[in-house]
Amino acid sequence: MSGAVLALLTCTGTVRAEDGYALWMRYTPLESALVADGRRPLPEVQAPDQTATQRAARTELVRGLAGLPGNALLAQSTVATLPALVLGTPQSSTLIAPLRKEMDSLGEEGYLLRRTRMQGRDVVLVAAPRDIGVLYGVFHLLRLLQTGASLDALALRESPRMRLRVLNHWDNLDGHVERGYAGRSLWDWQTLPEWHDPRYTDYARANASVGINGTVLNNVNASAQSLAPDYLDKAATLADMFRPYGIRVYLSVRFSAPIELGGLNAADPLDADVQRWWQHKADEIYARIPDFGGFLVKANSEGQPGPQDYGRSHAEGANLLADALAPHGGVVMWRAFVYAHDVPADRATQAYTEFAGLDGAFRPNVILQVKNGPIDFQPREPFHPLFGAMPRTPLMMEVQITKEYLGFATHLVYLGPLYEEVLQSRTHARGQRATVAQSLTGMAGVANIGTDRTWSGSHFDPANWYAFGRLAWNPYQSARDIAADWAAMTFSPDPEVVQPIVGMMMDSREAAVNYMTPLGLHHLMARGHHYGPGPWVDGGPRADWTSVYYHRADRDGIGFDRTARGSNAVGQYAPEVAARYGDLARVPEPLLLWFHHVPWDHRMASGRTLWDELVGRYSQGVRQVKAMQATWERLEGRVDAQRHAQVTAFLRIQLREAQWWRDASVAYFQSVSGRPLPAGEIAPPHPLAWYQHLQFPSAPGDGR
Repeated sequence: MSGAVLALLTCTGTVRAEDGYALWMRYTPLESALVADGRRPLPEVQAPDQTATQRAARTELVRGLAGLPGNALLAQSTVATLPALVLGTPQSSTLIAPLRKEMDSLGEEGYLLRRTRMQGRDVVLVAAPRDIGVLYGVFHLLRLLQTGASLDALALRESPRMRLRVLNHWDNLDGHVERGYAGRSLWDWQTLPEWHDPRYTDYARANASVGINGTVLNNVNASAQSLAPDYLDKAATLADMFRPYGIRVYLSVRFSAPIELGGLNAADPLDADVQRWWQHKADEIYARIPDFGGFLVKANSEGQPGPQDYGRSHAEGANLLADALAPHGGVVMWRAFVYAHDVPADRATQAYTEFAGLDGAFRPNVILQVKNGPIDFQPREPFHPLFGAMPRTPLMMEVQITKEYLGFATHLVYLGPLYEEVLQSRTHARGQRATVAQSLTGMAGVANIGTDRTWSGSHFDPANWYAFGRLAWNPYQSARDIAADWAAMTFSPDPEVVQPIVGMMMDSREAAVNYMTPLGLHHLMARGHHYGPGPWVDGGPRADWTSVYYHRADRDGIGFDRTARGSNAVGQYAPEVAARYGDLARVPEPLLLWFHHVPWDHRMASGRTLWDELVGRYSQGVRQVKAMQATWERLEGRVDAQRHAQVTAFLRIQLREAQWWRDASVAYFQSVSGRPLPAGEIAPPHPLAWYQHLQFPSAPGDGR
């Protein structure tokens, strides 16, 4: 190994600040791997370094080899017994070249990991058809070493199941992050393009480590200025820094940009001048960013301009941009999150109503980006009815990584189970596209990444970034297994640390559902900033921005009737799914009040009435947070003091706010139902009016 590599190993293995910045890429020194002279036995690394991606792979590997907890490769080894680590492609390594045919089926991003013997030596191979696959393979190998996995019989083949694995940043050009709870925007537009902040490279490393291959730099509520030449120069600098890590840059675009930037009188997609403007803009972008990914578009939703302003369809609007990008290989990600100025009978039905009839009308390079559920990133929703309903249109699922409706950054809510629940939902009883995962071309995650040292606002929120990447790569993985990997890499591979942390994580999403929106309730948060409970919210400019619109509680019962007798939202699902959701006796209880208006005395599976069950679920959510607190307290001394203290404080916040959600919600629904509290349930400490008059003008992450 060269002196330069040894120097890199030395400097990367010394300082280990436990402030969360390293994320899951903590390559902590392993004391048991030291030899008598105080130096760690290090394997030989044979890796090309002729391209930026090759250098990134080599650098990451030697960074990791500085010391890994539970390292099965280094522990109890001598220099003589260590296998050599061989990285490369058939083009860059003569040792890898004989595997060319074996790797043909891996695709452009796949890789294989193998322990074998070559030329009389024990070797660990990281081989791939292209450099980016080698980098992904290096991160996979480091994950195995970080989690203490045995490499004795290493033989893995990996390829992504989805083509697009993209983060959506809701960052504005002024540095504000809409629905962001981790500080200011990571992108410092003021100092770009001159200043290449090293944090941009660390961001790219983190994304590559879980296979994320795209990033949308700016808010879907876009400013036309993001397409101005000076901002394109800034975006090009970020693209240059991300390119070695396999990450393409995308931009959210404002549909009316030809008016605001180009001086045209309209943005009609069938207008020849508008078409030429977008073609020239695409040429301008690709001259700066040759591998530019494409556009993300929010149109005719929440006041954003779009093709319907000119009597055109979503397909005609998307195809306008797709035609401009097609010569360069770019794509259009067109969001299906739409609702009209006139409030429909059921907002949950509108996206399907507007898009299902357009199946097959989009250009091949248009991908319809559909939220995981039909409303808006609620703690629990049924899967969106568009999944499985548009077989001739590429679809990608949009999920939130930031927790707009799940307690912001301070609540410990692991979203892996939410993602897994939706991905595994059956859209049809049988067939090749019978699950949501099988209907997808890609996944998009609305990021909660900012200038906070933890990147995401807390020490547990990066788990959702990590889980998103892992499930976008392979949607058939287990959220529990992913949590175990993350916990081992982030805190310690010690099973006595991993197991309780995974238990907390796996219970956390259901706890939040219980203390916020149990039994299929949804959209119960306060108005605007979405901080805290607001089941009483009514009035204002739109009924479907209120809580009472969704829960429809009255003296007789609660819930939104979406059966054939009500809004018939169930009719947008396949017949066998509709039959299950529409039947009060068969609908899953977690979705009961999403699809049915149910009497308060309806008998639940527990034997309790609906009213007693509802109050009990709210209280259960509080108890679950207390259990999380107790688990975390027992980990004191096993987790470094700095991170343990912050998580402890955040769990106190979560318990206080879970109790607030429970008390405010119970007080409100009791005022509507007129029923006594179940035996053993404690009355809210304040009257309903006290909760209703609370104000939070400085709640973080509000939209504007």
